[in-house]
Amino acid sequence: MSEPLLPPLPPQAPRIDSRFWPALMRGLLRLSGWRLVGELPDVPKLIIIGAPHSSYWDGVWGLMMKIALGADIKVMIKREVLDSPLGLILKPIGMIGINRKAALNVVGQMVRRFADHPRMWLGITPEGTRRHVTHWKSGFLRIAREADVPILPVCLDYPTRTFTLGTLQHASDNPDADMAHIRGLFRGYRGKHRNTE
Repeated sequence: MSEPLLPPLPPQAPRIDSRFWPALMRGLLRLSGWRLVGELPDVPKLIIIGAPHSSYWDGVWGLMMKIALGADIKVMIKREVLDSPLGLILKPIGMIGINRKAALNVVGQMVRRFADHPRMWLGITPEGTRRHVTHWKSGFLRIAREADVPILPVCLDYPTRTFTLGTLQHASDNPDADMAHIRGLFRGYRGKHRNTE
């Protein structure tokens, strides 16, 4: 018996209001050979961090995964992009605009969004770029701590064409230790062009 393409979406997860698009994406993922392994946590609020991020294809496969799941996972993007004609396409697939000039910083904007929504899953690439970096951006830890939201690591592995779900992590009062621990969870996974080390 072959392994399932996707785990079931738990009851508390935020959902998109469509049957057509998830069915289409599941068909495309079957053709591509990509799958999502592990168990999704049954929580209404969550920060999902994905790595290693070394190619624009990571976003393509990730977007297909979230639509195939039927999950409404938000992704941050500059507000100016959503105000352009591209916004007609990007808003329905979960992109949320960030005002980089606002008095309230990006972390504060996300903390407020979590407070204002009973259900919200947010996807973030902690490396912040497709290039190799020695330090990850700490924004996801700050959002998690201030909003009191757990973190779900998702490890990309191109050799096996899998997204692997880790276990829930919780931000503590020691961000350096948290970052070292969480980065270690991605060891052994290989992106399209590199790993996380």
